[in-house]
Amino acid sequence: MNDSALVLSLYTRTECHLCEEMLDGLKSWQSRFDFKVNIVDIVQVKSLIDRFVARIPILTMGDIDIYQYHLDE
Repeated sequence: MNDSALVLSLYTRTECHLCEEMLDGLKSWQSRFDFKVNIVDIVQVKSLIDRFVARIPILTMGDIDIYQYHLDE
């Protein structure tokens, strides 16, 4: 992976089975595509809890929501 690889953010929290499933799916995509996943634990930041608690996991690219709950291959 090079320094200019695409960076996606996965908003998650501990003990979230959907979050684990999405991360596993992303790992398989990483073998085909050049991107990095920045994992963000929403519990660490109050404003993120307010924004994402009912929507996790959610995958974003910058300010754009890409997937919520499940990946759609």
